[in-house]
Amino acid sequence: MMNLSILILVPLITAIIVMFCRNASQVRWISLAGSLVQLVLCFTLLYFYLHERSAGNTAQMLFESRYSWYSALNIELYTGVDGISVAMILLTATVVFTGVLISWKIEKLTKEYFLLLLLLGMGAYGFFISLDLFTMFFFLEIAVIPKFLLIGIWGSGRKEYSALKLALMLMTGSALVLIGILSLYFHTDIGNGQHTFDLVKISQLHIPIETQRFIFPLLFTGFGIFTAMFPFHTWAPDGHSSAPTAASMFLAGISMKLGGYGCLRVATYLMPEAAKEYAWIIILVATIAIIYGAFATMMQKDLKYINAYSSVSHCGFVLLGIGMLTKTAIIGAVMQMVAHGLMTALFFGAIGMIYDRTHTRQVDELGGLLKAMPFIGTIYVVAGLCSLGLPGFSGFVAEMTIFMGSWQRPDAYYRIATVLSCASIVVTAVYILRAAGKVIMGPLKAPHMHDLKDATWNEKLAAATLVLGIVAIGIVPFYLVNLVSPDTQHIMDNITRSIAVK
Repeated sequence: MMNLSILILVPLITAIIVMFCRNASQVRWISLAGSLVQLVLCFTLLYFYLHERSAGNTAQMLFESRYSWYSALNIELYTGVDGISVAMILLTATVVFTGVLISWKIEKLTKEYFLLLLLLGMGAYGFFISLDLFTMFFFLEIAVIPKFLLIGIWGSGRKEYSALKLALMLMTGSALVLIGILSLYFHTDIGNGQHTFDLVKISQLHIPIETQRFIFPLLFTGFGIFTAMFPFHTWAPDGHSSAPTAASMFLAGISMKLGGYGCLRVATYLMPEAAKEYAWIIILVATIAIIYGAFATMMQKDLKYINAYSSVSHCGFVLLGIGMLTKTAIIGAVMQMVAHGLMTALFFGAIGMIYDRTHTRQVDELGGLLKAMPFIGTIYVVAGLCSLGLPGFSGFVAEMTIFMGSWQRPDAYYRIATVLSCASIVVTAVYILRAAGKVIMGPLKAPHMHDLKDATWNEKLAAATLVLGIVAIGIVPFYLVNLVSPDTQHIMDNITRSIAVK
């Protein structure tokens, strides 16, 4: 039996130890050790989880524990995991570990930087293991403020503007989520006039469709803002462009997945009838995001803006999979969250390495970097190939699963949306190949670039870790599919049951 609270305690304890470190070297090594422990713990969790399932444990959530937090309102530190949350936890641990490695050369306020990075990880772990909606919201908020400080202090360009815009947009999303959660709370009745934030109990209740119609848009839009849902996506490009490398990796690799997870786990799972009624709107918004994001990316000249707008497009696939409400499409949405998290972390990591050495992110000012920095050039190309959906990489299996699940919806409206979304792959290939061709291939732009140094040991370890995850999912995707499939079925059963009750 594994106590999930340890996933919150380890980054918290690591952060406390970092506070008492005397120099930057100690901060780096303690942070790396703490992030490595987190990674080991998460794979240990995966082992125990698979062992329990293979032993015949069919409980919806495993490793549950409850601690009363505020009994007057039935608020609990209620934790538990299923296959979907285990996949998100593994993604978080991987991005945090690689983010610490990428940040090895941070000199400005080193202690404070790594402290905030560790707190971001803690917030994500708490969010993914929480089965109490109020506690989930609490950890969601922990993952907002550190991002504001990381961009505002360690960022570049219009960092104050970008940090404030990000914070205001995400706080707006948080406000909608809080209103939705409180509305849901007061529309639950577990006897004796008592209400509950318990996600599992709420899923077993039948919430009137009139109530669902009001609460679902609040929760889905609130969480959707976190995943850069169109038209609330504008914080993402500015935030990414100004953020330090590790913050960009976390922002795109994990924070945007908090939104997708919330849209699926909270909004869709708890209010399936409303999800079915609003599905056509979700599909429309997702399709616009996919196409708009792809064409907007083609217009960008800055490497970070290219990846940022590309992330808007790729996260549109997550919402498309959720909105289709078929088991295959939802499995694909979860796979896309993991695949995009790894790919975009690698992309931003490579861009950060290029910027640290060339001091520019403008495509027209770069060229021939493969000659001067073969390792960095190679991982940039690998990230690009994953982004455009090349077979053998995680992006391909995730997107193809979404397309196959989407095509299972026979209506012409959904088929058209599926075709248009598929067509965006061509646009993706254009901007990825064009950027890689100009930046990585050809002659070096300037003589001084001949003296550029390739990746250091920490950068190579971070990149290799991310590439390993990308290739593993691309070659043997059935491990991830088998992990999340049974719990996707729980969501589908809830949709079927609610429609039958109706």
